Amino acid sequence: MKVCIIGNNLTSLALAKALINKQIFVDIFYKNKKINIDKTRTIGLSRSNIDYFNTNISNINKILWPIKKIKIYSENSANEEIIKFEDQDRGLFSIMKNYKITNQLCLELKKNRFFKFKKDIGYKSLNKTDYDLLINCDLKHEITKKFFHKKFEKEYNSIAFTTVINHKKLKFNNTAFQVFTNKGPIAFLPISREKTSIVYSIRTKNFNTEINIESVIKKFNLDYEIRNIDKISKFKLSSSNLRHYYRNNILAFGDLLHKLHPLAGQGFNMSIRDISRLLEIINDKVELGLSLDKSVCVEFQNTTKSRNFIFSEGIDFIYESFNSKGRFKKKFIDRSVKLIGKNKLINKYFKKIADMGINL
Repeated sequence: MKVCIIGNNLTSLALAKALINKQIFVDIFYKNKKINIDKTRTIGLSRSNIDYFNTNISNINKILWPIKKIKIYSENSANEEIIKFEDQDRGLFSIMKNYKITNQLCLELKKNRFFKFKKDIGYKSLNKTDYDLLINCDLKHEITKKFFHKKFEKEYNSIAFTTVINHKKLKFNNTAFQVFTNKGPIAFLPISREKTSIVYSIRTKNFNTEINIESVIKKFNLDYEIRNIDKISKFKLSSSNLRHYYRNNILAFGDLLHKLHPLAGQGFNMSIRDISRLLEIINDKVELGLSLDKSVCVEFQNTTKSRNFIFSEGIDFIYESFNSKGRFKKKFIDRSVKLIGKNKLINKYFKKIADMGINL
């Protein structure tokens, strides 16, 4: 059995590693072999996805920083805490730097005899008969334009700014903060005792908008004695859900299937859940002595599409709720969220969804 993965990004690397661990031959076709990695970008992984990653893809415990508490604030309520999630024993989720996990996966793949990096030769020149499945993770590839361009899309008219603050070392730095400011949410995500990642989303249609990110960080900083701030990066925000997941034995995957607002840090978590489901389907085929073909794509779409769409819409609903205009409406939402957060059963349910996603 042999699988072709198109695109050289974190999701494609993780999927390739999961497949070769099952002794399935994998070729990744790339346009640029060197991945341009923004060192200010971080990834949050839920507890269940960490367990899956460690067992089925690669052990990442050494590059994780655990988060045991999440506090949500609202500028409209005088920066009052409106909801809190906590698990001091097992932790809620963990943060890792994008470039560290990317480098780890690349090194492990290159050493494995079941894997090869190959230069992208274009869809027409690709010998499709060499592969049982073709999995496309490249948003800009010709296959995407040809087969996977129909989406449910939404522009947030927002820009996300990311950076890392270096601060005085804390005895513990395991609490993540998110403040819903009147211009957009800002998240403080610890990555060590002396470093914390920042993600700030601001509503604007102009990508060239300049803001004093340092003053924003200082205004909403709750705990940190800041020493300096790293280089600031920015990118446009949008969401999308693909209408059709496959064409024959070609399966769309990763951000091509679903793209989310970063406020909940669920984008890569959804991709890991997709990898888990895809591997379940492939394992079932292998155990029954069946070949990998279009039926894998059909079953994957049938079992994940609705779940992914509902989860994506839930994240969008949360963003739009806190993004509501009007002071009275914002205060009403803040009070409602605060009441919901105090309910132990509802609080526990939200934590479970954030950890494991939606099961239909």
